[in-house]
Amino acid sequence: MDKESIKYIFEYPNENGILYFVLGILFMLSIYHFLLYFQHKDKSYLYYCGYTFLIFLSHLNESTDGFVSILVKPFVGILNALDVNLVWTYNMLYFIFAFTFLDLKAFSLKWYRIIFRGIYIIFFITIGFEILYRITGNVEFITKGNIFFLIYMNILSIRAYMLLFKMDNPFRYYIIVGSLFLFLSSMGATLIDMFDLIPGSNELSFTIFYFGVILENILFSLGLGHKQKLILEDKNKSQATLISQLQENEKLKDTIHLQLEENLASLSLQAKTEKIQKLKEKYDKELAELKITSLRSQMNPHFIFNSLNSIKLYIINNEKENAVYYLNKFSKLIRKILNASQEKEISLADEIETMQLYINIENIRFNNEIEFEVVIDQSLNLNTIKIPSLILQPFLENAIWHGLASIKEKKILKIKVNKDDEFHLSITITDNGIGRKKSAEINSRKIHKTTSVGIKLTEERLSNFAKEYQNDYSITFTDLTDGKKKPKGTKVEIKLPLH
Repeated sequence: MDKESIKYIFEYPNENGILYFVLGILFMLSIYHFLLYFQHKDKSYLYYCGYTFLIFLSHLNESTDGFVSILVKPFVGILNALDVNLVWTYNMLYFIFAFTFLDLKAFSLKWYRIIFRGIYIIFFITIGFEILYRITGNVEFITKGNIFFLIYMNILSIRAYMLLFKMDNPFRYYIIVGSLFLFLSSMGATLIDMFDLIPGSNELSFTIFYFGVILENILFSLGLGHKQKLILEDKNKSQATLISQLQENEKLKDTIHLQLEENLASLSLQAKTEKIQKLKEKYDKELAELKITSLRSQMNPHFIFNSLNSIKLYIINNEKENAVYYLNKFSKLIRKILNASQEKEISLADEIETMQLYINIENIRFNNEIEFEVVIDQSLNLNTIKIPSLILQPFLENAIWHGLASIKEKKILKIKVNKDDEFHLSITITDNGIGRKKSAEINSRKIHKTTSVGIKLTEERLSNFAKEYQNDYSITFTDLTDGKKKPKGTKVEIKLPLH
């Protein structure tokens, strides 16, 4: 390759195709990371998309021929007028992206405020210079503003760059090295352009800057890809753990079930008919408790996984207060479920408290749209009333996911506890959802239809529970309607024996 060819490559980037190559890369990076934002809901993708797109826009008017110059021609005046504004804006977006990507707020709230206040200050000052230019028409305001901006941003960049070395973050080197490439290329291009260090080679500064932009964005894209890979690995690890736990639960259930059947068969050969019947009832009750315990052990990992994902989303979005609040609620709920799993019967007071925690956690996925209310007859002492543990959860779950989840208006869920008569306690669960008929229609159209296994097992547990009391239990479902006979919710009334 002769000297003239080399000179043409480096000194005429706007004519030899380098500009279009850079513009193409920037445009594709913008679209790709814009789509990734909707997939991961991570704002660092959105800020990076804005950063690359503004660089793309700021250099569109540099094209001199080809279809790009034809497309841009009607907008050249606007792009030239916004040229300085675009440069200032994408530099500020660079800072926002870098420190959102590295989660500066989690590392140091003090430095997070200092850096972002610095960005806000330069934003308002540059806006002021632009307004003065628009009012007076004096281009000197833009010139002075640009000089001020360069000095201020370089000072801020150096301070921020020093801060990066103190951060314990696996992604910091992508930002450090990428920023160094862009800084060196920008300074080199600026010095060549301002002081004419290479006479007759003014466009060489553009080539140097373009190479810095490409190298920087390659490193930033690798950093975002690395982050995405770690997120996927974490998700896959959680899913593998969940599957392993479910398999272990299934094996344990089969083993215990087989042991119970073997013991029952052995006793039936040795005992008299009456004794066999009593033992059979005992094992039936234990088997029913085993079923609900097994179901709970299968549901809990799924519920835990979804709850932790919701809390994780608060952490990703830097909503620390919400994350801590719901994490405390979640840990308390898990502790209560573990304690309840050890007991066949618990106090009604503990059951109500556990259900309130359960609704609080489920409400995260509904953006706290569910209004939950508990009304208790003041004459009752809930601490002395015993009921089967976690007996209300299946009814509340049905009310939320088969009733309230499908309505857009105000969601209301209510528990009412009162003494029905001298021998029965009444617990009523009311929602303003779509009703059982509409829910059944929706379920019938699904490929994978769901059945109320939890309700059926709850009835078995209540049947065993009532055997120790003088009176029986009852469960009544009532479809609620308005004045026009339109469904407006469901009421479930559970009557439990008191004596």
